[in-house]
Amino acid sequence: MPVLALQIKAELENITDLIPADADHTWHFKVQCTGCREVDQNWITMNAIDKAELSSGRGEANLVMKCKFCKRESSADFSSKPVAYEIENNDKFATIVTIECRGLEPVDFEPRMGWKAKGAESGTVFDEVDLSEGDWAEYDDKSELPVAISNIEAKFVKVK
Repeated sequence: MPVLALQIKAELENITDLIPADADHTWHFKVQCTGCREVDQNWITMNAIDKAELSSGRGEANLVMKCKFCKRESSADFSSKPVAYEIENNDKFATIVTIECRGLEPVDFEPRMGWKAKGAESGTVFDEVDLSEGDWAEYDDKSELPVAISNIEAKFVKVK
């Protein structure tokens, strides 16, 4: 079963340690069936806490779904905890989570809301980072610097 790494690249300004704010963070993906190669145009959500049983009864996964086109069942399971995207990776791709996939492949990612980050100079925690618009900006009173996250890109890399 392939394991895919979700990698992001972003421009960080005076901010670091971008990571989901909670363990039950809702991730938003577009997925492609590996059977018929059709891409579901709806955003599919999954989180690391929720589990659904496979129809075979032989286990469970964070996401279990049937392809709308070929009706084949597929599943996905987070195989790692999220890792913070740090300022050292600024404008370079870095893995933030890995997903074991069976019968599907994620092809797009939308970060949306539910993130947190820290001021690179001050350590001030910003725990309501909303990336729904594709970028985020705030002011760090402690360091007296603007902080921002912009130009977010994502890709999936096969690791296994």
